[in-house]
Amino acid sequence: MPAKKSKKGPTKGSGGKGRRSLEGRKGTLPAEERHWYGDRQRARSAKAAGGPAAAPAGSAPAGRSGSRRDGGTELLIGRNPVVEALRAGVPASRLFLANSLDPDERVSEAARLAGAAGIETLEVTRAELDRRCESNGLPGAAHQGVVLQVRPYRYWDPADLLDAARRSDTPPLIVALDGVTDPHNLGAVARSAAAFGAHGLIIPERRAAGVSMAAWKTSAGTLARLPVGLATNLTRVLESYKSEGLFVVGLDGAGETPLDRLELATGPLVVVVGSEGKGLSRLVRETCDEVAAIPITGAESLNASVAAGVALYEVTRRRTATP
Repeated sequence: MPAKKSKKGPTKGSGGKGRRSLEGRKGTLPAEERHWYGDRQRARSAKAAGGPAAAPAGSAPAGRSGSRRDGGTELLIGRNPVVEALRAGVPASRLFLANSLDPDERVSEAARLAGAAGIETLEVTRAELDRRCESNGLPGAAHQGVVLQVRPYRYWDPADLLDAARRSDTPPLIVALDGVTDPHNLGAVARSAAAFGAHGLIIPERRAAGVSMAAWKTSAGTLARLPVGLATNLTRVLESYKSEGLFVVGLDGAGETPLDRLELATGPLVVVVGSEGKGLSRLVRETCDEVAAIPITGAESLNASVAAGVALYEVTRRRTATP
């Protein structure tokens, strides 16, 4: 019986695929050439010495915990916020510049600072910047042709924040936010805190706004140089500050002490600002040494950031007044 003919035609070659698969994978980079190598070596050295791991080079100042609450990179937009962040050495991975920008000192400085810090600078179209902003939850954002890709914020440990405040030339002044959920309020409070000489902010880990790009932009870059501590339990942190000799003063419209009669203002102080709607929580209020009220007429209450600015101004006025 004749052999059955195969219907299959001539076999085609692999086009080189087979040969490439036999070659195996290309060699990987040696460990010392990878981006994480330096950080890992520093961490191992610190662990061997019995101390905390060092923060990655170029990261924002951090305390013992150096905790990161938010994952992933974010975009910082606008010329002033970007320049302020680059001046302060905020860890960033890329600077995007629109390729049709008018000459501007801030744009030139941003490019120069990014280059000095080894941050990749890319020229893209405005349409590409719009697309990037939209994909990062910033549709229609006024980026002004300048966008900085920033790594997650590294928060301070509250104990380290207090230690840093004590090393300054003025009595410690720290602002704590009790459940402030609007990142724009957080950014505005940070701006007032920096303007009136506060040494840092404390925010709760849960049910509160964190250092996001919305907060960055509202702060006009002041979050680049103002430490922000993260409290797992705000009441416990306030209690620990009290044990270290600080007074805790809460702001509330129903407070017993008028702000302009606050005698504690000249000492080491924590000013606690309540949430936008509920004000101070019960436990935080009970922890305060005094609850101060801002005398107002024509409105029931003040925005949290406005109240913080008024209180910090009064503290500064009292501290700088001639005896």
